[in-house]
Amino acid sequence: MALEAFGITEIGPVRQTNEDCFVSVEELRLFVVADGMGGHAAGEVAAQVAVESIENFVRRSHDTTDFSWPYGVEPSLSLDANRLRTAVCLANRRIHRMSEHYDDYMGMGTTVVCGLVSGRQLVVANVGDSRLYVFDGSTITQVTQDDSWAATVVASGGVAGEISRHVLTNVLGARPDTEVHVFERELKDGEMLLLCTDGLHGSVSDQALQRVLAEHQLLPELGQALVRTALEHGSRDNITALVVRCSEN
Repeated sequence: MALEAFGITEIGPVRQTNEDCFVSVEELRLFVVADGMGGHAAGEVAAQVAVESIENFVRRSHDTTDFSWPYGVEPSLSLDANRLRTAVCLANRRIHRMSEHYDDYMGMGTTVVCGLVSGRQLVVANVGDSRLYVFDGSTITQVTQDDSWAATVVASGGVAGEISRHVLTNVLGARPDTEVHVFERELKDGEMLLLCTDGLHGSVSDQALQRVLAEHQLLPELGQALVRTALEHGSRDNITALVVRCSEN
């Protein structure tokens, strides 16, 4: 499965700093997006630490079995899924320790969403409300699970309000240990991955995202169109979109 990727970040209209961070490492077939939070520059630090920690562990564990599993192995998950889960847990531990030891970083945290591709298999991990979608050319599907009060209310049969949509129930760094959502699915030829922060999906509906994805073939053009659409829909947060096209060639 060949991969082509393009990522873009736009600082929101009312933001002073860019607390979003992403990495696209095609040699590892790894894609990560994080949305930091915290006073001063702490959110930016948390997001950067998250993507660096995840990339470092995935790189260290690539094509080798000579590494430790500090959080154990989940038998129901594949090797790559366990690698990605462990990478996210290590990132959480690093961010939490930094927030405990440095006053400027107290209370910092970050959402994160990751995609790791091996052959036709896609492994996805997320904490918080940054999302990964799969677009098959006509239909967009959210793969990730939001850690938000709104998602909790909807799952229990209620109706989420505007305020509850912005309240997160889990982020990296908030606690010594964190729950990581892990998903595995098979990729098909021509499918596209969209990893994004809530600066995009929080202002643009899934239906609108679907239309933009269907209208643009070139990834840089698509990335610009996604950011432009979020701004047109009134997004006031930082906007990050990382798009990946999967093909047989």
